[in-house]
Amino acid sequence: MRYYLHYFTLFFLLSSPVCWAQENNTFQLLYFEPAEDWESEALPIGNAFIGSMFYGGIHQERIQFSEGTLWAGGPGSNENYQFGIRKGAWKHLSEVRRLIDEGKLNEAHQLAQKELTGVTNHDKDYLSGFGDYGAQQTMGELFITTKHSDKVEDYQRVLDIENAEGKITYKVGENTYQRTYFGHYPSKLMVYKFESKLPENYSIQLASPHIKVKETWKKNTYAFQGEVSDNKMQFETCLKFDTDGKISFDNGKVEITKATYFVIYHAASTEYLNDYPTYKGNDFIKENTKSLQWVKGKSCETIKEEHREDYKNLFDRVDFHLDDDKFVGMSTKQRLLQYSKGEKDLWLEQLYFQYSRYLMISGSRPGSMPLHLQGKWNDSTNPAWAADYHMNINQQMLYWPAEVTNLSECEEPLNDYIESLVEPGKKSAKEFFNTRGWTVSTMNNPFGFTSSGWGFPWGFFPAGGGWISQHLWEHYAFTKDKEYLKNQAYPIMKEAALFWVDYLTENENGYLVSYPSYSPEHGGISKGASMDHQIAWDLFSNCIAASEILNVDQDFRVELQQLKDKIAPPTIGSWGQLQEWMEDVDDPKSTHRHVSHLYALHPGSQITLNKTPQLAEAAKVSLNARGDNGTGWSLAWKINFWSRLKDGDRAYKLFQRLLYPVKFEGIKSKGGGTYANLFCAHPPFQLDGNMGAAAGIAEMLLQSHEGHIELLPALPSAWENGYMKGLKARGDVEIDIEWKKGELVKAVVKSSNDKEVRVMYAGKHQIVNLKGGEPLRMNFK
Repeated sequence: MRYYLHYFTLFFLLSSPVCWAQENNTFQLLYFEPAEDWESEALPIGNAFIGSMFYGGIHQERIQFSEGTLWAGGPGSNENYQFGIRKGAWKHLSEVRRLIDEGKLNEAHQLAQKELTGVTNHDKDYLSGFGDYGAQQTMGELFITTKHSDKVEDYQRVLDIENAEGKITYKVGENTYQRTYFGHYPSKLMVYKFESKLPENYSIQLASPHIKVKETWKKNTYAFQGEVSDNKMQFETCLKFDTDGKISFDNGKVEITKATYFVIYHAASTEYLNDYPTYKGNDFIKENTKSLQWVKGKSCETIKEEHREDYKNLFDRVDFHLDDDKFVGMSTKQRLLQYSKGEKDLWLEQLYFQYSRYLMISGSRPGSMPLHLQGKWNDSTNPAWAADYHMNINQQMLYWPAEVTNLSECEEPLNDYIESLVEPGKKSAKEFFNTRGWTVSTMNNPFGFTSSGWGFPWGFFPAGGGWISQHLWEHYAFTKDKEYLKNQAYPIMKEAALFWVDYLTENENGYLVSYPSYSPEHGGISKGASMDHQIAWDLFSNCIAASEILNVDQDFRVELQQLKDKIAPPTIGSWGQLQEWMEDVDDPKSTHRHVSHLYALHPGSQITLNKTPQLAEAAKVSLNARGDNGTGWSLAWKINFWSRLKDGDRAYKLFQRLLYPVKFEGIKSKGGGTYANLFCAHPPFQLDGNMGAAAGIAEMLLQSHEGHIELLPALPSAWENGYMKGLKARGDVEIDIEWKKGELVKAVVKSSNDKEVRVMYAGKHQIVNLKGGEPLRMNFK
């Protein structure tokens, strides 16, 4: 719960009072036909634990669902599974380093692949679900069948993101039909309600790709207990029915007759427990029973009102307005097509931003697993990249918008997951690198797999732990929760820093370098990938600041400062670019999707236009060389880069490119873009592009990474008039901003505590004190 004790109002370039616009657009994804394709057309709902996708079929509805803890692989899949660790691999590091120093990079690659990853056939392991590594699993599908004899009219399929509800309506003859779907976070239930004006008959069946252990029918509740074949993970999914019709169960099917409504309350849980090293112990049957007891004595309407109150407490914190909806009644698919042809649609751009927040709330809440590559929505037992937690950009990008778009609670599952990686990450650090502290590489999973990953070199990324630790610091920076910093964030960050204290190696020029290293996912193994150095610099900086705030570890703080000053700095190369490696070997013709060496520009803050203008200019040179195409998440990262460089029009151009239609008939693919259901196309579907773009939009309008708050730092010229209410700045400050004709006219700043704040707009700044609720009028003319 948030209490705003003090606030003040800033008036910029303002001669008379300005009121917030009163327009209230309805943010909905709208379609006039059922979905046929899961990835590009089905629509997502979720309660953070379960992610469901509904198709809206007429004669047969199909609802696919996944529960975040259901995984193949890991302990139980193979008695030799060792959390990805090849014992004693660190003994070969010196040999790998020697080969690098002698310029024998191919030999270094081969040795590293053999001795550091323990994998010799990446393709085979990928096609079989990454072997013992496993993959996140779909749990099953519901099929709800009814028979319509007449023509269907007035069909609509809607995802209402203001209320987090899916809706389907249509008419057959004299009968009208309506369905309402939503996820209820407090109870961990999914709710599916079917209604008709006249009585109707239905048949409901659950299908699962996993082994059926047993099924039961008792008191209008169907329970399916199953297990994953390779690791024997147990799970249960339950369907509790409420109806005014007659209900029966026969041969695996629930039959409902003569009903004007029925409701399915859907629970799902597994035996997974994030408890290293066994990862078992959750009483999933008891958990489902508790969820279903929530509805006892309550109507579906009461449950829906609880859901709306819970959801809107988060969603309504931010209000983004650019323009009225001039395409009222047009389907979302048609809007994307129009947009790709150059038709201006500011409403669609607002929708995309708020849709990303909807997906965050629906997929990540306290107590749940964090978002994976597909959020909580996965229809496969062998999904692309295992639908896992990729920590060389993807996992980080998934959570970039959490703090700035006022969803700090949604960050908590990630922070808790990071904490769970420390103990297995210490084993990886010891066995692979002979260091203290903890590390995690590109791929990791909920079974403590923290090694260098499957395949080399792309899976090798010792900087993953350092990078993901930035989120721990950012959560503190935005919330100023000192107890959290003391009890969770700083201990984890300190252990991550210890890895780099031991791993960084002094080179012939006296700089500390990462060795061996790999710049994701570009080039090969090297001595001194720039991204590693930037991450270590950032981690040391955050640890130093945290130890000062907590007044602990003074000697360690001094050591980190000394080491930080010796880390190889960002370097400008021969054609004016920011170098990706210690060697000046960047190819100006490369358009690779990864721009890893720009970490210091975003999400880091080592490079800024104000403090390091020459390095910022070099970053521009690198970005221009890489171009404005790429996969979905790559386009999203570039939006953030150009926002930090305060080029709003360039950032906006990339946002427009991200909205290019993918999997549309007659539309030639350009790679990354957006599906008809607004999922980001990597391709295939990955949620990171949605989240990265939302963060980039926030960066256009508000920045606070340099120690002050800057308003409208990269406002695109296309967004001439608008407002954004409820964004967060570092320092536990909430901002409302309004602009007209491209200039700031109003800002409201709120905080839960008295504090001094430096606010900047158009190159000018003011120092203001937040206290007592007294409005402060400021003029930056």
